[in-house]
Amino acid sequence: MEPLRPAETVIADARRIAAEVGARLAALLPAHELTLTGGSSVPGALTRGDVDLHLTVAPADFAATVTALRALYRVVHPEIWQDTLATFAVDAQLPTGIAVTPAGSEHDHRFRRAWELLRADPALLAEYNAMKAGSAAGYEERKSAFFTRLVSGPGPRAARPPG
Repeated sequence: MEPLRPAETVIADARRIAAEVGARLAALLPAHELTLTGGSSVPGALTRGDVDLHLTVAPADFAATVTALRALYRVVHPEIWQDTLATFAVDAQLPTGIAVTPAGSEHDHRFRRAWELLRADPALLAEYNAMKAGSAAGYEERKSAFFTRLVSGPGPRAARPPG
């Protein structure tokens, strides 16, 4: 397992990889949005140096997009696939994955909102970093619960009324 390091050590490479993948997909897919997410996208976050990309497509284009990506990339984590989520690995300088979601779906909201909150709230980012630096045992379950709490909550702490 790669050691944790500050996102600032990989963010330029992560942005370059996102741009390269975006250029490749622009010619192959219908209208879509490709976003750099994950720890490697947030200054101050801890990362293992992997790159997470979120590909959002129109709901009507989701199935065709997944089929097209199967021809380009290796399927990963098929056990987590759902009607609104598919995941792939991209060959790149850093370990890179793409999560595909239909726009407006629960998974689309989860990816977008959680990372928006982490970028906006230093206390949440510190909590994320502490969780990431904790024990590897049960990490995925803790991370999932953390993200569920983020997207189910009222928003950034700074926007909450006192008391």
